Amino acid sequence: MTTETPSTITTKVRQPKPKWLRVKLPTGKKYTELRGLVDKYKLNTICASGSCPNMGECWGEGTATFMILGNVCTRSCGFCGVKTGRPETVDWDEPEKVSRSIKIMQIKHAVLTSVDRDDLKDMGSIMWSETVKAVRRMNPETTLETLIPDFQGIEKHIDRIIDVAPEVVSHNIETVKRLTREVRIQAKYERSLGVLKYLKQQGQRRTKSGIMLGLGETREEVIETLHDLRANDVDVVTIGQYLQPSKKHLPVKEFITPDQFKEFEEIGLGLGFRHVESSALVRSSYKAQKHIN
Repeated sequence: MTTETPSTITTKVRQPKPKWLRVKLPTGKKYTELRGLVDKYKLNTICASGSCPNMGECWGEGTATFMILGNVCTRSCGFCGVKTGRPETVDWDEPEKVSRSIKIMQIKHAVLTSVDRDDLKDMGSIMWSETVKAVRRMNPETTLETLIPDFQGIEKHIDRIIDVAPEVVSHNIETVKRLTREVRIQAKYERSLGVLKYLKQQGQRRTKSGIMLGLGETREEVIETLHDLRANDVDVVTIGQYLQPSKKHLPVKEFITPDQFKEFEEIGLGLGFRHVESSALVRSSYKAQKHIN
């Protein structure tokens, strides 16, 4: 990562993956058991459907991620592999389905996430609230992280998340300010910061955000983003390598080295974040069970 003037993000250059991005196949008794349950009961986890590189490690520690509100998003972010289009009708049985999946898998710490549902009057916030309540009823010992969309910054929708009190509320800033318009087309950098700030102002105990690197940002811009997140009282930050889901998505401009990730971790800890997860294969839910403390 250089400190030179950044070049345009639209350059179509495919770079070979470096050796530190090689992923070992998930193994272990706990992973094998959960893999069998997922297949037997046709459970829907982002871990499996998204082929997360950390699936074996997370499942071995009793953590898994579930996506609600369907698998079609109303937004068309340039980095994301989720389908864009007209979403299906909301499935009001989904809270019970997710809760049952968590119980069958005996998940200790569950992460809930969703597509953006700008097509709904409540932006999907009622389904969010009902899902958390259902998980609490069926799995009272399971702790929760909610990785939420921005709900267009509308406070009454965010309040529904705060009211059900998940242990961690996460909302990803995703990239630096300069690249937000190209990377997160319908999102706004300042709006995301505002959501994170509002969560804290309203008493949310633990907040979290995530950044992808390799889209053409500079070192100084990453550090500026860390400062912005900390200035808005974010407690936990995850920093990982962007990988291009398909040829239609934004290209990888740079593969960030392990030493660079280590530097950002040290900078983040120096700024006062409680936890900083920073390495090439880190994703939003990586080591999520640690972040409640």
